[in-house]
Amino acid sequence: MEQKLKIAVLGAGESGNGAALLAKSKGYEVLVSDSGIIAASIRRELEDAAIPFETGGHTFSKIADSDIIVKSPGIPEKAAVIKELRALNKEIISEIEWGFRFKGDSKIIAITGTNGKSTATALTGHVLQQAGINALVGGNIGISFARLLATKPLAEWYVLELSSFQLDDITSFRPEVGVLLNITPDHLNRYDYDFNKYVAAKFKIAAFQKDEDLLVVNADDAAIAAYLNKHQIKPKIAKITMNKENLKPGEDGAFKENEALRMRLNGEISEVSIHDLKIKGQHNLYNSMAAGISARAAGLRKEKFKDCFSSFEGLEHRLEFVATVRGVDFINDSKGTNLNSVWFALESMKKPVVLILGGQDKGNNYDEIKDLVEEKVHAIVCMGLENEPILKALSGSVAQIVETKSAKDAVHAAYALAEPGDVVLLSPGCASFDLFKNFEDRGTQFKEAVRNL
Repeated sequence: MEQKLKIAVLGAGESGNGAALLAKSKGYEVLVSDSGIIAASIRRELEDAAIPFETGGHTFSKIADSDIIVKSPGIPEKAAVIKELRALNKEIISEIEWGFRFKGDSKIIAITGTNGKSTATALTGHVLQQAGINALVGGNIGISFARLLATKPLAEWYVLELSSFQLDDITSFRPEVGVLLNITPDHLNRYDYDFNKYVAAKFKIAAFQKDEDLLVVNADDAAIAAYLNKHQIKPKIAKITMNKENLKPGEDGAFKENEALRMRLNGEISEVSIHDLKIKGQHNLYNSMAAGISARAAGLRKEKFKDCFSSFEGLEHRLEFVATVRGVDFINDSKGTNLNSVWFALESMKKPVVLILGGQDKGNNYDEIKDLVEEKVHAIVCMGLENEPILKALSGSVAQIVETKSAKDAVHAAYALAEPGDVVLLSPGCASFDLFKNFEDRGTQFKEAVRNL
């Protein structure tokens, strides 16, 4: 009798659990090992699938006895267990690499970038599904790639949001369409505080693409342009840009012209009016162009464009309109966990802003948003345990700054500072873990507080 290959999955979050379920469904012997506490819902799922697991630490001998180790994206390369496994020359791969080995004839659109990738991924999936194309959405947004493969029939297309952490441990993962939206400093502690290493990690999305594949890149992004000037990229490139002059005549890509977005692929131009887009702001024009080019590459016919785009409402916790209370609009952008996101959110505001800012600071340089704060914001409500960096950087930029330590207090303070015709914008620019479970919890508490005004 042929012996089963052994798979060890490190980390029991959505990614790790999906990898374990996929391995079990394919007949592998599986062990899940987590150094922390495994959530009750995931424990039940593992028990129901008869997958053994350990919590509170790793039994190194069991993991080292495995043929393949699937590493969850949250585990850094510098973790002791990873260093020891590397020393044994063990095969260590990411969950998306593991999933890629079981995708069959399915094709992949993979989307990465520092900001906007969730919206671009959801929009691309929505457009394909509205056009009747068999597409599933997952990865870093919602359901892991491996779980989709383990629990649902194979799709024609998978639209995957990918972080640099997920791309770090690929060895053959190849999307037919890769998308790189933008690159600004984030998560640099994972990359030895070397921005060039972070840029290279993002470009791994194209590492195994072939000549016939497509890489969609933001031609207006300085880091992307600089990398492309120095490195040869194998796939065909389609640029997205606000400036038509960045594209050569007849070159594949997308651009804004007058009041429309025009997407050119294989010589054929499709377009959508910016007035037909429900998601607003310049960053969402880039997201829409990326989605349009990707969808065209996946077979979307141009006559379907307008209807597919105009029916997309946007994502929860991403510039999500909550309510208007006595003339004051409340917008939930809790997913904005870095200052680049705050910049994009403020850029899209057309009314005076009361900004709710703060949380677990990741070493932010608030000078990056200072000019836009001075232009758009008349009051700031800090919502975090440590607000000193915000107070120090922005006190002279707005008429008032107040400190709060809960979503309810922040909403009440912002409402008191707002005038009819203002927008109260929650766009924290920080992680949520000082006061909340995650950004979803923060956004949900914000919305509940608004509705209770």
